[in-house]
Amino acid sequence: MNLFKYFKDEIAASLARLVEAGTLPAGLDTSKVTAEPPREESHGDVATNAAMVLSKAAGQKPRDIADALVEELRKHPAVTAVEVAGPGFINIRLDESFWAARLAEILVAGTAYGDGEHKDHKVNVEYVSANPTGPMHIGHARGAVTGDALASLLAKAGFDVTREYYINDAGAQVDVLARSVHLRYREALGEDIGEIPEGLYPGDYLKPAGEALAREHGAKFKDAAEGEWLPDFRQYSVDAMMVMIREDLEALGVKHDVFTSERGLVEAGKVDAALKFLEDRDQVYTGVLEPPKGKTPDDWEPRPQVLFRATGFGDDVDRPLKKSDGSYTYFASDIAYHQDKFLRGYPDMIDVWGADHGGYVKRMQAAVKAISEGGGALDVKLCQMVNLMKGGQPFKMSKRAGTFVTLRDLVEAVGKNVVRFIMLTRKNDAQLDFDLDKVLEQSRDNPVFYVQYAHARCHSVLRHAAEMWPEVDITAAGLANGPLARLTDPAELSLIKILAGWPRLVESAAEAHEPHRVAFYLNDVAAGFHGLWNKGKDEARLRFLLEDDRELSVARLGLIRAVALVIASGLFIFGVEPVEEMR
Repeated sequence: MNLFKYFKDEIAASLARLVEAGTLPAGLDTSKVTAEPPREESHGDVATNAAMVLSKAAGQKPRDIADALVEELRKHPAVTAVEVAGPGFINIRLDESFWAARLAEILVAGTAYGDGEHKDHKVNVEYVSANPTGPMHIGHARGAVTGDALASLLAKAGFDVTREYYINDAGAQVDVLARSVHLRYREALGEDIGEIPEGLYPGDYLKPAGEALAREHGAKFKDAAEGEWLPDFRQYSVDAMMVMIREDLEALGVKHDVFTSERGLVEAGKVDAALKFLEDRDQVYTGVLEPPKGKTPDDWEPRPQVLFRATGFGDDVDRPLKKSDGSYTYFASDIAYHQDKFLRGYPDMIDVWGADHGGYVKRMQAAVKAISEGGGALDVKLCQMVNLMKGGQPFKMSKRAGTFVTLRDLVEAVGKNVVRFIMLTRKNDAQLDFDLDKVLEQSRDNPVFYVQYAHARCHSVLRHAAEMWPEVDITAAGLANGPLARLTDPAELSLIKILAGWPRLVESAAEAHEPHRVAFYLNDVAAGFHGLWNKGKDEARLRFLLEDDRELSVARLGLIRAVALVIASGLFIFGVEPVEEMR
């Protein structure tokens, strides 16, 4: 149960009764009425703004509406008190039995607690989509984890999610890749290639591709004209790089459902079709753009271009669709790609990009509006840079690429679980410092350890209980039928309330497309549990296992099991394996 959604419905029912009684006028718009946690826990369990937002339309003072609504809400069996605060906010306090029922609900549902229902709502999440020109680097890791966790979060909330990777294999960078591999091919045949020419990719990761081509073709293409070998080398190089990228992603625990090739779209005529679609709707024209900001007349050569009317869909300027040589721009291919996604049945699209593509967002959102005729929507999540640190100082650790830190190096240094969790501890559009020392510390300052330690501690207590009372059923199902009403200490109730907020957190984080909220929530759960553990060390009666009060101990085991289940549920969204023992 999303208890806040439940109480929003209860508040709506109470308002309907007030309308029926003539206390409120009919036809009130209740869409802005909320039910949410109060700003301070001491104010109660649920707060609503109903009286405030309905006052003007009802022609009544907020306080008068609040007083009437309070009388209705007091009739609810789970409500112990309802208070009006300030000019008309309403705070609701709930009975302890309500929280015991929520705890039982968690135990019955297991890690499925918080699952939502949006099964008919399809969402496409496209992430990584790195140019197939080399191994993944630490910046790609953040986008990969953000996209993967967001897809899992949406799936948890009940959406029908497809995870997609767009292979940029039709641009000039692929020709550069093929030339770089041809250089390594010549090297594999014994040629001294000297320094890598400027403009080619210098990494040693291209040597295996060159060696494989030398074994396959011998010296056939060593001195051949570029036109003879470029197409074959280009395709082979892209395939080889995609194998490397998939292996890198697998090391991080990231998998995609669909890989879409840009070259495949072009060759299938889908770029031509997309532009024809726009032309038929008078959204393409030939015109001359104003010079870019900051350019002087000497830098600018005005010329007629084929342009998309992006300004008609919220962009700042119209955008070119063709280059001076008549070939398509990247933007034209991207329009076709997003139209392809829309036609495949995805009106809701989420793209995860690097922050350096921020200037591209408005034009792409404008294009999606145009090619979907208003039926599609694109949300772009920009991932800021990751600063790799060691001992508080910038750190470089690349072994293969020469100029950047590879994803594989990072995973091998600290493990995929640590990489995935840390990447989600800040909002995607905020810079992230990844300190190699701190992420391996066993302290509260390390969020991975702090949350995993709570989960491991829970299982330690459960193992101890199984040894003390082997005849007691300490499975989640068994504990759900336990004496959970015995949990009355304020710290216990506070922790239950945090756990009961999990469905709301899943729903709100999924709707906002913000998986980092899960990291903050898991930290709150861990803090609540560790705090209860520490209270038990100071006050003997608050210990989890009391030999002279098995009934209360069983109730506390139910709370502990629920903590472990909710933490595991959150970690599953992150693609992090919950541990039962800390080594």
